[in-house]
Amino acid sequence: MRARVLAGALAVLTLLTACTARRADGPEPGAPRPGTLRVLASSELADMAPVLERIAGDTGVRVEPVYTGTLDAVQLLAEGRADGRYDALWLSSNDYLRLRPEAARKVVSETPVMASPVAIGVRAATLDALGWKRDDVTWSRIERAVRDGRLTYGMTDPSRSNSGFAALVSVASALSGAQSALTGRDVAQATPRLREFFAGQRLTSGSSGWLAAAYKRRGTVDALLNYESVLKGVPGLTVIRPRDGVVTADYPLSSLASAGAAAREDVRRLAEALRSPGVQRMITERTLRRPVVASVPPAPGLDRARRRELPFPGSRSVADGLLDAYENKLRRPSRTVYVLDTSGSMRGERLARLKKALTALTGDFREREEVTLMPFGSAVKRVRSHVVDPARPGAGAAGIRRDTEALDARGDTAIYTSLQAAYDHLGAAGDTFTSIVLMTDGENTAGADAAQFRAWYAGLDAERRVTPVFPVLFGDSDRAELESIAALTGGRLFDGREDSLGGAFEEIRGYQ
Repeated sequence: MRARVLAGALAVLTLLTACTARRADGPEPGAPRPGTLRVLASSELADMAPVLERIAGDTGVRVEPVYTGTLDAVQLLAEGRADGRYDALWLSSNDYLRLRPEAARKVVSETPVMASPVAIGVRAATLDALGWKRDDVTWSRIERAVRDGRLTYGMTDPSRSNSGFAALVSVASALSGAQSALTGRDVAQATPRLREFFAGQRLTSGSSGWLAAAYKRRGTVDALLNYESVLKGVPGLTVIRPRDGVVTADYPLSSLASAGAAAREDVRRLAEALRSPGVQRMITERTLRRPVVASVPPAPGLDRARRRELPFPGSRSVADGLLDAYENKLRRPSRTVYVLDTSGSMRGERLARLKKALTALTGDFREREEVTLMPFGSAVKRVRSHVVDPARPGAGAAGIRRDTEALDARGDTAIYTSLQAAYDHLGAAGDTFTSIVLMTDGENTAGADAAQFRAWYAGLDAERRVTPVFPVLFGDSDRAELESIAALTGGRLFDGREDSLGGAFEEIRGYQ
């Protein structure tokens, strides 16, 4: 199956103060306004709100951000869908952009604003057990600890989050011994060791924030791979930049060729303000990213020792090939149950939207992945599981499409009884990533109630409780009820109402 290199669904984060957040695939941004920049930005930059508020007060330049993943933004540029909609681009890195000439030529300037290298954060007890000294750890030592069963970790999905992509590139570059631009031969040479390394990944996520929250909730992994700035905010982790090198995000602010002269001048003024000593100090103190102005020291606690910058892939085919290998061969396979409300209220357009969204997903499933459809009304109607066999990947997708087309709307809404059935079907996670996706357009009207489900869930063993539920808000469903399910199980609520239902399903893919 193809890798999920460029996702259609983009995470929306709320930015406080003077900034307004939208989805990059959502409604058109407003028309150009003097002093206001329409910026396509990496979602992790939401923490820059106080900095941007200060700059708006000092300079009059205000930022109207639209948040997306780095690879998704590059695709928007390459397809011309950013032309005239945005004045500037502000991603964690432009490295992947440079591999796409049709996207790179849309950028006419770039100014690095701050820096954060990929690192590993390790629990103190694990660090002691391994006998590691922070300055002596290399990617090879990390790989040996994983291979020996002494280290497990969490990492974000490389096709959804640039921190995951940068971590993937870091590991591939270091374990292959590449001294220059990473090649396909380098990746092939490192594949056996990469397979061993990713066997230790026990936690995945579509965002850095959820990864940190899941780590704190579950306590089932020994370490996290992420940007140094993110790891520094997770209590109990010792942050290590491997001695043999890192991949660093430099957060360049870039002018777009389609922007007018006035907007380009505002981008220049914004970049100048972001690199002023006072703002650089504010950035490093608030976000724990590193300043790019030499006269400003990093925030206390940020190690000042230098690290080699590991080589990035030399071509788009190598980068996409690395992602494809990760998705379909290197990472642990996924098992997901889609608990689908097909009660009487779903009849008509709602059921048609559900079928369309699920059908669209069939081109997105990974090799070795198990997908179970569990439609319900007054009770679970049927259970159909399909495995995407690498030898016959089309067969699994075809089976899912057939079962999707057969969905019918009837009965009441037994949410909690159906969730119990999903947990029973999955059992213990074992050597897979397990998750449950709940899509409902109404409130619970049959079977077990919320209190009974909570009591039942509390009785599950730890191996089964690690499976999160990702509810999708749809139709007239009760937001508070679904938020409660997500909070109880360690999942996250997605909104399929204002944005597309397909977009919500796509976004969930980063968490499976």
